[in-house]
Amino acid sequence: MSYPDTQLFIGGTWRDALDGRTIDVIDPATGSAIGKVAHAAKADLDLVLDAAAKAFPGWAATSAFDRYKLMRKAAGLLRDRADEIAAIMTAEQGKPLAEAKGETLSAADVIDWFAEEARRTYGQVIPARRGGVTQLTIRQPVGPVAAFTPWNFPINQVVRKLSAAVAAGCSIIVKAPEETPASPAAMIRCFADAGIPEGVINLVYGDPAEISSYLIPHPVIAKISFTGSTPVGKQLASLAGLHMKKATMELGGHAPVLVFDDVDVDAVAQLMAGHKFRNAGQVCVSPTRFLVQNDIADAFTERFADIAGKLRVGPGSDPNSQMGPLANERRIPALERMIADAVDKGGRLVTGGHRIGNEGWFFEPTVLADVPVTAEVMNEEPFGPLAVINRFDTADAAIAEANRLRYGLAAYAFTQDIATANRLQNEVRSGMLTMNHLGLALPEVPFGGILDSGIGTEGGSEAIDAYLDTRFVTRLDA
Repeated sequence: MSYPDTQLFIGGTWRDALDGRTIDVIDPATGSAIGKVAHAAKADLDLVLDAAAKAFPGWAATSAFDRYKLMRKAAGLLRDRADEIAAIMTAEQGKPLAEAKGETLSAADVIDWFAEEARRTYGQVIPARRGGVTQLTIRQPVGPVAAFTPWNFPINQVVRKLSAAVAAGCSIIVKAPEETPASPAAMIRCFADAGIPEGVINLVYGDPAEISSYLIPHPVIAKISFTGSTPVGKQLASLAGLHMKKATMELGGHAPVLVFDDVDVDAVAQLMAGHKFRNAGQVCVSPTRFLVQNDIADAFTERFADIAGKLRVGPGSDPNSQMGPLANERRIPALERMIADAVDKGGRLVTGGHRIGNEGWFFEPTVLADVPVTAEVMNEEPFGPLAVINRFDTADAAIAEANRLRYGLAAYAFTQDIATANRLQNEVRSGMLTMNHLGLALPEVPFGGILDSGIGTEGGSEAIDAYLDTRFVTRLDA
């Protein structure tokens, strides 16, 4: 596989930045440059804003059925190209090939889901209080969208925003990640090859702060969608609010896992270890704070750490690798700092804790135990292959710890007791809670957080709502 350089996509044309600037793309398995991505400046942003503005009226007027047909064709092309795109993603992001292909195929499912939703953006006829009056609600696309996405899921973080916007009849400008540019570009190429009208979908890369500060206040942009850290999300939401623009925010998490003593310890440990170390733990819904009931805490910790210690870590291109490298070098000192802080405060390092080798950005799957809540890792998202296993006595204590932080993205729980399950579903403050299985992130279910973890949802039947305005029309017929 030859890694491709990535251009901007503006008004239906793949092009270099006007000033010719580029950014190196680094292979996280080697630390070496493998390609370049075009770096947009304000002149490029003016072009892309003009393209999105010109494309919006025609796309908004396109029938939902025609939008549906084009999206289904794009999804088919994405499936046909999944192997090629997965290899590109692994080269730039580091995750194992099987995970990269799974992400690509699941993105095609997301496109299909929103294609169907395009045909179900129903309005209402509201019964009137007097004869001769008609009362209607009409749902119309909000306008051009600016979407900002991170590097951990280069395609799936783009495809939810893009598919919802396109299905609703909006044009969109995607600011995709500079670290992982080629795989989202390959996905967008599927839409281009399917026949999306020029200017409906646009793609830029560059300085994130410069691009967001220019696009969000711009009069052309009607709505923004952002996935990333809570501090940055708050800044962008404030900027959007200042200009009275709709905003969907999918922000950071610190997911608790509540494991009660009536479960199969081995089965839960295997399931959650696989989930924890998926994408080297660089997942917004990654389980981090494992809260395990006292009677099984030692057995669970031993089994979980044993699985973690035996994971095969290596380049994502190696079919034997179960976990790839971290996606960027800055995660290594951040993890080392958190681990040292936890141990200094009385926590126990059970397994891992160190960088692997000197080439690339590999890190050992790491398990800490009995970490006090004052430690940094108990309060800030590690975003890496680091799990903490603490113990609890009662359900009250477990729920209190699960709800201690302002994060509220995802939570996990395992219990065979119906009364306990009912308590958890009512009392754990989280946008998503999955119990006794892994059931998050399907196209047809909501995906989003509450509290400091976000605003709105990017999955399920509600997701398209943020891309639509609901207008009320009442008419008295003579």
